[in-house]
Amino acid sequence: MKHLFAIAILFSVAFVASADLKCSIDMPAVPTEWLDMFKKCIESMRDQIQKEVDASMTYLAMGAYFSRDTVNRPGFAKHFFEAASEERDHANKLIEYLLMRGGLNTFNETSMITDLIKVKLVENTKWNSGVEALKDALKLEAEVTESIRGVIKACEGDKNDYHLVDYLTGVFLEEQYHGQRELAGMISTLSKMMNTHGTIGEFLYDKQLLD
Repeated sequence: MKHLFAIAILFSVAFVASADLKCSIDMPAVPTEWLDMFKKCIESMRDQIQKEVDASMTYLAMGAYFSRDTVNRPGFAKHFFEAASEERDHANKLIEYLLMRGGLNTFNETSMITDLIKVKLVENTKWNSGVEALKDALKLEAEVTESIRGVIKACEGDKNDYHLVDYLTGVFLEEQYHGQRELAGMISTLSKMMNTHGTIGEFLYDKQLLD
């Protein structure tokens, strides 16, 4: 009985002590002078992150389609799955850049990552040929490139964020232009092979993509 009484006292003390504990801590007073990105630029960057995620989802749908047993084009599937990973990597880089510049905590009302990124369903999940998918991919890349150019324009503005503009121009646009040229060449080669050999041309090109 004495043991039960002692245990009851211990639980009571623990309960009283826990009542003073907090589940969260107060935010520290961090200086804000280093937060020099302006709102229009940050909003454009956030829109671009969403576009990169959307592009990744489209490429995932392409990879999944060409992986079907009824389609069975492993080369195309490999190419589009890699493209999906590349777009996700682009989104990660933009998020990391905003974190470096404090751009995700400048405007608290829209600062959460969960508010920043939304996963949207892909409308088109079927392609009649590899050429059609590659043409859609080239169109998608052109749209992403144009969007990046829009971010650059927005971030130049009156304050001109030289560092971010240089980053987007030297890293992202360079990669976009190389990617677009590669897709254009792939479309040209595959179209010629299919004009000459029909569907066997697509089959042979798919094998080449596995190398």
